[in-house]
Amino acid sequence: MDWGGYHKNMSSEEIKTAWQGEGTSIFDPVLCELAYKWFCPKQGTILDCFAGGSVRGIVAAKLGYQYIGVDLREEQVEANRTQATEICDEIQPIWHVGDSLEIAKHCKGVNADMLFSCPPYADLEVYSDNPKDISTMDYPTFKKTYFEIIKESCKLLKENSFAVFVVGEVRNKKGNYINFVGDTIQAFLDAGLEYYNEAILVTSVGSLPIRVAKQFNSGRKLGKTHQNVLVFYKGDPKNIKQNYPEIDLGYM
Repeated sequence: MDWGGYHKNMSSEEIKTAWQGEGTSIFDPVLCELAYKWFCPKQGTILDCFAGGSVRGIVAAKLGYQYIGVDLREEQVEANRTQATEICDEIQPIWHVGDSLEIAKHCKGVNADMLFSCPPYADLEVYSDNPKDISTMDYPTFKKTYFEIIKESCKLLKENSFAVFVVGEVRNKKGNYINFVGDTIQAFLDAGLEYYNEAILVTSVGSLPIRVAKQFNSGRKLGKTHQNVLVFYKGDPKNIKQNYPEIDLGYM
């Protein structure tokens, strides 16, 4: 896929730097570019309530959007800021250190045009030993906190705006799916948004065919090579056409 946008003004070294997050997962910059162009007005404000990693902020800045993220880990935020300073120009992403349960306190006066994030997949990856870090919580506690963070974040989203979350299923200790995708949908419904679109992000197969053979034969578990891109809308969908201009989809 042609990146088509922000990467054209970046050197190969800058692109490499943008991909080198401090966490264990790397977010897809092409998905960022498409999501922003499709679901955020030009030069709009993007809010990210789980802002680990620098990619989402750097792509936003390079495309002319204002990005505001909140993350609990000070060391991650400092790494994000360092990378953005090296790569971005006039527009700089903003990261706040803090608990996203208190996102309104950290983002005073923010009236976002889009909510975009990739939350922790329960305890699949534990990001810190901070007890406020939801990746350290058992799933019932995680779910309650997760729902509250989404509710508080959606309060900062303008009427007639989109929210996009990238999520994937997670298995519990018994090997069964916990329905994380379904819980994410329900959290946004509870926050007053409508479940509007879904896309599937196909991820790299890599060594999965080798690894899956053992788990399939021992437990009939299929290999997973995708994530769910969930799109929600706050407001009346009848207003979408007048608020969002037509897009030339020829580059897809």
